[in-house]
Amino acid sequence: MAAEDISPDFPFEKKHVKTLNSSMAYVDTGTPPTKAKTTVVFVHGNPTSSYLWRNIIPHVSPIARCVAPDLIGFGNSGKMPSNGYYIREHVEYFREFMEAVVPKDEKIVFVIHDWGSALGFDWARKNEQRVAGLVFMEFIFATLTPKDFVGWDERLMKMRDPDTGHQLVLQENYFVEVILKKHGTSKGVSEAVMEHYRRPFANPADREPQWRMPNEIPLEGHAPDVGKMIWQYWEWMKAGNNQVPKLMFWVDPGMLVPPHRVKDVAEWMGNPKVIGLGPSGHFPQEEHPHRIGEEIRRFLIENDLQ
Repeated sequence: MAAEDISPDFPFEKKHVKTLNSSMAYVDTGTPPTKAKTTVVFVHGNPTSSYLWRNIIPHVSPIARCVAPDLIGFGNSGKMPSNGYYIREHVEYFREFMEAVVPKDEKIVFVIHDWGSALGFDWARKNEQRVAGLVFMEFIFATLTPKDFVGWDERLMKMRDPDTGHQLVLQENYFVEVILKKHGTSKGVSEAVMEHYRRPFANPADREPQWRMPNEIPLEGHAPDVGKMIWQYWEWMKAGNNQVPKLMFWVDPGMLVPPHRVKDVAEWMGNPKVIGLGPSGHFPQEEHPHRIGEEIRRFLIENDLQ
């Protein structure tokens, strides 16, 4: 799909809902005229927002209700008063959001990316009876190693250093200006799109959520509670442990799921439907949104989830 077909426009109005001691913004397309039986919940990661899904949702919304939150501290959502932004805190805000926005009688299909995958997989494990499908890309899995970060292992360690990391992430806006802009896709991200991603993080103090997340990756002794959570959902994802339909996207080189790990990761899960999108970085939604959207729509129809 040509770059000019990847629109920077955000064709949705956001709603807001109280969550714990703050509020979260979200997109909600509503139930389509087809009276869809499924709600598709799109969950972003670091440093993005529901804006990430703007060109994907229109492919899905004609056959399913689509909901896309801005995680707490991201997009148009409120701040976390504790300013901690630990994953265990994100889990609680996300749980509150799901309870408030998605009725208990609605079946859910998650479309998840980056840290949104950890939140979505964790929620799915705890609420298996409500989960009708899982779609994931550039996701966090339990056997991830520093070397799987496709040339980013040394930079990851620098971002986890209190001094160097604060300089890179808080002062230089590294996640937005380098990881997203320069390495998010195979060709970079346009300035029109970058304006949207910069807006929530105009000041260094706004970037605290970005800095916390790499420090929550459970490698080299960091965040053992997060490591436990990831292993719990990864065991649940193991072949034979659940019958939830799954769709996995991968890209080359990516960042979290490099090509050389695709086969063993898919085998662990009992060989879900796997689709290679071609060249891209950590944000294939900014390079292959229409293919992703079309495949999600097909996945819903094939599994009678529309």
